[in-house]
Amino acid sequence: VQLQASGGGMVQAGGYVRLSCTPSVRTFSSGSGTMAWFQQAPGKEREFVAAFRWSGGGPVYADSAKGRFTVSRDIPTNTLYLQMNSLKPEDTAVYYCAATTRRLITSRTSYGIDYDYWGQGTQVTVSS
Repeated sequence: VQLQASGGGMVQAGGYVRLSCTPSVRTFSSGSGTMAWFQQAPGKEREFVAAFRWSGGGPVYADSAKGRFTVSRDIPTNTLYLQMNSLKPEDTAVYYCAATTRRLITSRTSYGIDYDYWGQGTQVTVSS
C-alpha cells in the first residue's frame, strides 16, 4: 500500500491549506482502518496531529490542532483530508499521513508505531 500525500505549500500566518492523502489500493474499504496525520518540524521529533477511524469513534486531535484543524475522509476514494485553518509559523513542518487496517483505540491513535503504512510527506511552510 502506498499513500500519496499532497496539498502542502507556503502560506502566511492566519491562512489555510488542505492536505490530502490517498491510498494506492482500497485496502481500507473494509471499515476497520485508521488513518492519521503526523508532523515533523526541523530538528524535532515526529508529532501526532490528527486521526480518523473508519468505523466510528470520532476524529482524534492533538491539543495543538483542536479548533483549527479538521480531519475528514472521502468514502468513495478513501482519501484522508486535513483542513488546516488559522495557521501559525509553528505549524511549519513536513506533514506525513499514516495508515493501518486496524481500528486503533483512541489512546493509541497518536503512536506512530501503530501505523503500518506511511506517505512521503508534504511540506507546509507558514510565514509570519
